[in-house]
Amino acid sequence: MSAQGGHRVVVVGGGFAGVQAVRALRGAPVEVTLVDRNNYHLFQPLSYQVATGALSPAEIAEPLRMIFRRQANVRVVLAEVTGLDLEGRAVVAQPRAGDGESLTLPYDTLVVAGGSAYSYFGHEEWRPFALEVKTLDSAVHVRGRILKAFEAAELAGDAAARAAWLTFVVVGGGPTGVEMAGQIAELARDALPGDFRSVDPRAGRVLLVETADRVLTSLPSSLSARAQRSLEDLGVTPLTGHTVVGIEPAAVEVRDGGGKVERFDARTVVWAAGVTASPLAGILAEASGAQLDRAGRVTVGPDLTLPGHPEVLALGDMVRVGEEALPGLAPVAMQQGRYAGRLIGERLAGRSTPPFRYRDKGDLATIGRAQAVADLRRVRVGGLLAWVLWLAVHLVYLIGFENRVVVMIRWAYAFLTRNRGARLITEP
Repeated sequence: MSAQGGHRVVVVGGGFAGVQAVRALRGAPVEVTLVDRNNYHLFQPLSYQVATGALSPAEIAEPLRMIFRRQANVRVVLAEVTGLDLEGRAVVAQPRAGDGESLTLPYDTLVVAGGSAYSYFGHEEWRPFALEVKTLDSAVHVRGRILKAFEAAELAGDAAARAAWLTFVVVGGGPTGVEMAGQIAELARDALPGDFRSVDPRAGRVLLVETADRVLTSLPSSLSARAQRSLEDLGVTPLTGHTVVGIEPAAVEVRDGGGKVERFDARTVVWAAGVTASPLAGILAEASGAQLDRAGRVTVGPDLTLPGHPEVLALGDMVRVGEEALPGLAPVAMQQGRYAGRLIGERLAGRSTPPFRYRDKGDLATIGRAQAVADLRRVRVGGLLAWVLWLAVHLVYLIGFENRVVVMIRWAYAFLTRNRGARLITEP
């Protein structure tokens, strides 16, 4: 492609922001190189359903090459970015396949959308015991851990050991934590009874630990209260106003608002509390002198460009726009990606582009079967209607027609039978 001498755009990251930026450059006079350490785009909002056996990995992911197979100006590179040379305008990356040496990818415009990872608030020693579901590999790992807990309970020799295996702790009362806790409870209550002979999965206990005084703090208090009641109806125990202070292989220590620490014997912990920006944010900040906030996000201008480097745009969870820290949600990243692609095209056409403006269309969270909450700003609903809205929105944004059809069938089957067909324990 470089033989044509077109404007070279390197996009780092095949998540929501990166994919939308590349799509927005369809038909533009540019040569796009998309670099990602994985060969697929993951619909991360549904990764917890892989972790609880509701969906299979391939149903929420689409190969990047398949997404852009008909976009002739796009080249996909399977590699991990290891360095950014802003002065030399080049990206250094290590291939993830073959025995090749490091790649140097020159650019005229760079778009960095490295995303984020969960933060353990300085307790990295908790990471091996408190698993997260932000990536596809981790979701499959969590699925195995949850299912193995029921298998271990079946073989446990005494009641105390059985209770520990059947106790699940979810840390974080945001959308992912609420959805995860609800799905574990439904798995134990609806899908697994009858599969075991020595243990009743319905005896399982799900604890949802949240430091704030309510779950889903981004939603109005009325919807938050409704979500908590729905969780309790499923058998989840919300521990609001509580903070995790210790995690061990077989126990979790939780401190309440009065300072009292309680120890829970639990063999399975899922982490869904707090995020930190991609390390690429720090590289950009160091190279440009831009500021980093407490979450490691780099500060960009109103047009999402790096201060002093108008040829570099940073998007998604890893950035703060001026003094405004936008929520780490898929709609934010998608809108920023589309804006970045439009900005590049209009620059090449000699036109100016107004500053980026996020259009907040509302928040949705599902709790369980026919139970969800929706804040559409002017309309606030819960229950079945909110659940149908949640289903529709996620089907629309899921990439790939085949994935949409398969997921819709899966959800319909699960709704009618209360069963889950992806309950496989696989080893890495």
